[in-house]
Amino acid sequence: MQIERTNNEILIKIPSDAVCYGGGQRILDYLKFREIASKSKASQKQIDEISTEINNS
Repeated sequence: MQIERTNNEILIKIPSDAVCYGGGQRILDYLKFREIASKSKASQKQIDEISTEINNS
């Protein structure tokens, strides 16, 4: 694994054989969620409720 930090990004390189597709996709989904949540004006409680609602449907 390689991690590189730039002024406005963190680049993570992981060998393709190190992570199964399902596990890797869950990690990417979580990181995308955190990115969107960081730009939101909603409270963490509201974000968690929407996330739960989406996961249930």
